[in-house]
Amino acid sequence: MTDTLLSLDVGTTAAKAVWFDLDGNELATAERAFPLHTPQATFAEIDPDELWNAVLGVLSEIGARLGNHRLLALAIASQGGSLTADDAAMQSTCPIITWMDTRSALIVTEWLANGVDETVRRISGWSLDPGLPLPMIEWLRRERPDDFARSARFLSVSDFLVARLTGVYATNPSMAGEMLLTDIAGGDWSPELCALVGIQPSQLSPILPSTAVIGNLLPAVCQATGLPPGTPVVNGGQDHSCEALAVGMVTPGKALLACGTAWVINGVSVRAKMSTIPTSMNLNFHVQPDVWIISQFLGGLGGTTEWWVNRFWQNAAAHQPLDRAGLYAVFETALAGTKPGAGGLFFLPLAGSRQLENAPGCGGFWGLRLHHTRADLSRAVLEGSVFELVWSLERLKDAGMPVKQLWMIGGAARNPLLTQIVADACGVPVWLTQYSHGPALGAAMLAGMGLGLFDSHEAARRVFAVQSRVVEPNPGNSRTYTDLFWRYRRLAEASQGLVAPSHP
Repeated sequence: MTDTLLSLDVGTTAAKAVWFDLDGNELATAERAFPLHTPQATFAEIDPDELWNAVLGVLSEIGARLGNHRLLALAIASQGGSLTADDAAMQSTCPIITWMDTRSALIVTEWLANGVDETVRRISGWSLDPGLPLPMIEWLRRERPDDFARSARFLSVSDFLVARLTGVYATNPSMAGEMLLTDIAGGDWSPELCALVGIQPSQLSPILPSTAVIGNLLPAVCQATGLPPGTPVVNGGQDHSCEALAVGMVTPGKALLACGTAWVINGVSVRAKMSTIPTSMNLNFHVQPDVWIISQFLGGLGGTTEWWVNRFWQNAAAHQPLDRAGLYAVFETALAGTKPGAGGLFFLPLAGSRQLENAPGCGGFWGLRLHHTRADLSRAVLEGSVFELVWSLERLKDAGMPVKQLWMIGGAARNPLLTQIVADACGVPVWLTQYSHGPALGAAMLAGMGLGLFDSHEAARRVFAVQSRVVEPNPGNSRTYTDLFWRYRRLAEASQGLVAPSHP
């Protein structure tokens, strides 16, 4: 009989179950999508029942394959920054309002004007954002007072899942941090921040370690999925933090760039001291105890590349429209003939630089001349994204936290030219992996540590090893990019205060 561990990875649009043996081998995976609902322009919601049905579906697929294998535990990795709520009977009182939702933007604007943001950042480690739970709870209080009054518990996706799986409310530090309701120094819920939105700390789930065994699967869950009765559920963590654990990003000097539709840079700190953190960055708990993650949202940079390829490369083939893979193949082939600097052309992100407090709200090309080709413009789009990353790493270096090793994960990490540009412009080795289930792998490591199978994350990583390769920076290109970055930065700063023209 083979002992196994099961990871449940729930993102913004899909649930995934990944099944491992104790030698770190992946035995099976199951994935089911659930819809993202946008009933109004600023809304981005998930139906809790649709998410839960997707979860039961993927667990059932693994349950049907268990055979003679023994399941030791299930652990959770989930998206952070989303909010839902339960009544006293553990029934949902509102949809899952995701981190993509911006309905609370006016509240955030009001709080910024009143100086509330300074209090929130000082206590929680986070800057205000309309997609995160703190302002969203205030929105419910103002705009949905009946739902707010019926809500006995306010939950992240992680503690929603834990409660449905075990009947027990609990969350982990990395998920609690993104609620913007914790004391980053003390590690528990902040009464002051709770009072700001009219709730009590008792209306939030207890914060337990990521390796804590919360309880066992409920009989109804076992009956619905075929998973064995008595299976322990391990707390787990936020998906990016779990993936950071999986690739060994637990010490200062290492960073992780998540580069999907959005780009997020994550670094490591061993101090929860806000005075040491650059003002443009947030501080959250890692799944590893006594370690914190410094992060910055760089914007929808992957989405910008997708927009550019779809809008401006679709006519690259004269015979017929290309599918996505074909489009990117033509795009990358053309880029291979370009050089650093795109012939003197720069591209500012579509919404302006996230490094600026007063970004113009628009972007575009600068330095455009008749000799520039579509390939030059394409390279400038990529380099503009990378310069935003370099700017963040410069802020970390200025704060005494230089990055010496950078991991890239996500769709953009499959573009060989882009990964080389990142290595060259940042001047550090870039580590890549083809493995696509990093959050689930990190959750499995946490399960093993929670059960006492591994006495440290180092021991767990020796078993759950990620195959990787390294892209080294080209010294000559690095020198070129150093000059180009500072020209880019001056250009971005000169754009401050400019306002995009309005359109009907």
